[in-house]
This record gives sequence, structure tokens and C-alpha cells, in this order.
Amino acid sequence: MLQGLPNSVLQMSVIFLSIVIEALPFVLLGCLISGALQVFLTPERVTKILPKNKLASIAMGCGLGVFFPSCECGIVPIVNQFVKKDVPVHTAFAFMLTAPIVNPIVIFSTFIAFGNSAKFAVLRVLGSLLVAMVVGIWLAYFSKQEILKKQLSTASTEHHQGHHHDHAHVHTHDSEAKERKWTHQMRHLLQHSIDEFFDTGRYLIIGGLIAAAMQTYLPTGMMLTLGSTKFLAVLVMLVLALTMSLCSEADAFIGSSLLSLFGAGPVVGFLVFGPMVDIKNLLMMKRYFTGRFIATMVGLIAVVVSIYAWVV
Repeated sequence: MLQGLPNSVLQMSVIFLSIVIEALPFVLLGCLISGALQVFLTPERVTKILPKNKLASIAMGCGLGVFFPSCECGIVPIVNQFVKKDVPVHTAFAFMLTAPIVNPIVIFSTFIAFGNSAKFAVLRVLGSLLVAMVVGIWLAYFSKQEILKKQLSTASTEHHQGHHHDHAHVHTHDSEAKERKWTHQMRHLLQHSIDEFFDTGRYLIIGGLIAAAMQTYLPTGMMLTLGSTKFLAVLVMLVLALTMSLCSEADAFIGSSLLSLFGAGPVVGFLVFGPMVDIKNLLMMKRYFTGRFIATMVGLIAVVVSIYAWVV
């Protein structure tokens, strides 16, 4: 039956399955973390933990990925939950941009991919911190636009109020309070995680299909010939990072294979831009955040990464 299909369709199917199989565990983990944040993270706790100073808060968001590692495949539901729980947007998005890069697994895989050389691992981490600080400062001091989609923020408020009502009811029975509260919280965590997983999963499937189609049918050979100057090479590598939509644990091995064709700067741009902006992420973000905000943020990331890759 499959023998009658064109080779390109079979190739696209294999790429699609590899993207989805690679990403699903991380999406599931991200949704479980999102559920835990929904249940256990309160605005009061956020206020106690985070520093009042905006720059310090951005820096804290940048550093969270070291202790709270997350692949970009599952980061969007976590960040959405942060924003709904009153974590400042400049902190939440600084975390989103750095967590898939500064986590120890990715740093080690980058180190190995480039022949046990720390150079590209260090440049990658520095680049992600630079981008996150710029985006964080923009969100903290300059951006006034709406971030969460209105229907989601309204639903979140209603859900949050209902959740507090449930807890008030639980606390009225002192003798069984602890046991019932724990059972209620775990049920709520799992329910939220399952809902989040199916909501986010469909965007992963659509994103995986688009990424697989672009990898199969986009004329890569033509793109390689475009990289004749450093500026063009940087742009080509950003497009490749977007279209290939690789997991941050694996993209360094692809980047190292392109080093001889494009040079260090463009490859660093590829390593920094890919975990921040890819097709899967964009579709997942579209589920939660306004299109205007996403477009502005992606444009800002692209400019900062391009300049950084050019200087490197």
C-alpha cells in the first residue's frame, strides 16, 4: 500500500514521526509541571519569591533554567501558567527563552557535539542570556500590549475563583482536611495536565507536519548556496533553525555538521534561535498569546540573534 506513495511523502512521514516522538515526552512533562504550578503556585508565593527590582527579576528568570530544566517542546504551557499566576511577564519570558539552552543537558550535548570544545556551549549560553535580557527589558519597560488572549485570561480568572472556593470548602472539615486537600490537589493537577496536554498536543501535531513538509520540500541546496556572505549565512541559518524545529538536546549535532559550510557566527545563531523560535513553539504560543505580541517578540529575537551571530 505504502509502496505506491512518492518517496518525498514517505520521507516527510518519517520526519514528522521523529519530530512528534521526540517532542511528546517533553510536552507531557511541560503539561505536568503546568498542572503543578496551577495547583501549588499562588500569586502570594510569587510575590515572596521574586525580587521587586525588574532587572533582578529578569536575571532570576534567566537563571531558573539551570535548576528547572525544560525542553522548548514543553516550555510554552509552563510560561502560560506563570503569566496566569501573576509571575511578571519579563520574568516568565526570560525563563522561556533561556531554559531550553542553559539547562545542563543541553550545555553538555553542545559540548560533546563540537568535539569536547566549550567554545560553542559558552557562546550559546551567552547568546541566550543576551536575548532574554533584551526581551525582558522590552517587556518590563516598553511593551504595553496585551499578551494573553482575552478569552483565556477570562476563563483563567473564573477557574481560579472556583479553585479557591473548593479549597475553602475543604478547610471546613478539620478532621479530614489534610487528606482531602491532598486528594483534591492531585486530582486537579492531573485534570489540568490532561486538558493542557490535549490542547497543546494538537498544535504540536500541526507544527510537526508543517516542519516535516518544509524539511522535505524546501530547496535546502539553494539555501546553502545563499550563504555566500556572513550576513546571508546568518539569515539562512535562522530560517533553517525555524523550519527544522529540532529539539534543543539534539540540534547541536546538526549545527556542528554545518560549521564548515557557514562558519562559527551563523552556527551560533542557529543554536540560539532554534530553541527560542520554531514552528512547534509558534503554534503553541498562538494558542495562548496574542498574534501581535508573538510577532513583535519574534522580530526582536531575530534582530538580537542576528547581531550577536554577526559579531561572533
